[in-house]
Amino acid sequence: MKGKKIVLVGGCFDILHPGHVIFLEKAKKEGDLLVVLLESDQKVHELKGLNRPIHTQKARAKVLSALRSVDRVVMLPFMHKEEEYDAIIQKIKPKVIAATSGDYANKFKQRSAKLVGSKLKYVTRLIGNHSSSKILTNKA
Repeated sequence: MKGKKIVLVGGCFDILHPGHVIFLEKAKKEGDLLVVLLESDQKVHELKGLNRPIHTQKARAKVLSALRSVDRVVMLPFMHKEEEYDAIIQKIKPKVIAATSGDYANKFKQRSAKLVGSKLKYVTRLIGNHSSSKILTNKA
């Protein structure tokens, strides 16, 4: 990965949908390598609720790894503090942290980008009605 422009994204990616795919494709265009930080099952449960995740972290990683746009998937352990994420981001040293405008975690992503001297780049807006939660409630 040395000498390559690394783009970093993170998320749950529990039920992969067109919005995820479009986001990942646009993020990949920002650099040479796209690295996905994939949240643990426990974190997905904490963020999304009682019946989540639908797919295990291992299964989610397998699906993401099959996408042409994704170069690496980092399966995160359950983390309690932002400083734990900081340590991983400092090891990866991305040039770009890609995000979706309107994402609840963008304040954290701004802080992370500043910490490692990266550029925070909004590569998409929320795309249509694509949402894993809406899919599960048949509202998509």
